[in-house]
Amino acid sequence: MVDSSQGTQLYRLRTQLLSKGRSDYVLAKTDTMSVRIKCYAQGGENVLHAHSGEDHTFVVLAGEARFYGEHGEIGKLSRNEGILLPEGAFYRFQSCGDEPLILMRVGAIKVDVTTQRLGLEGESIPGTSKANKHEDGVPIDGLFYE
Repeated sequence: MVDSSQGTQLYRLRTQLLSKGRSDYVLAKTDTMSVRIKCYAQGGENVLHAHSGEDHTFVVLAGEARFYGEHGEIGKLSRNEGILLPEGAFYRFQSCGDEPLILMRVGAIKVDVTTQRLGLEGESIPGTSKANKHEDGVPIDGLFYE
């Protein structure tokens, strides 16, 4: 975990590539913002969900991702393309390229609001849950995105 009490933080967009599953690492964090790097060997965030109290964006660094909303496909994103998801926007995504999907995720938390990851019925859906089809990442020895 990142110590956000230090103020200014430097970080590097680097993560180990995976043969299966996914990883998610916080690179920098304050009380109202976080920067993460995520790797998906296959799959993605597979259940439609929204975040309360947080706007966030994804930028594809490597691979390709297909994003879906409440009414179907939003679009396919490739390297250096991104999507902004305002608080309460329902989405899911899937890796759809021939290489691992690497995403940078930046989230802006709204002050004095409890943030949660919610399903269509308002139920809490943790990102590492079976409901979200989570599979722990299996690193490929010596291979990194950087």
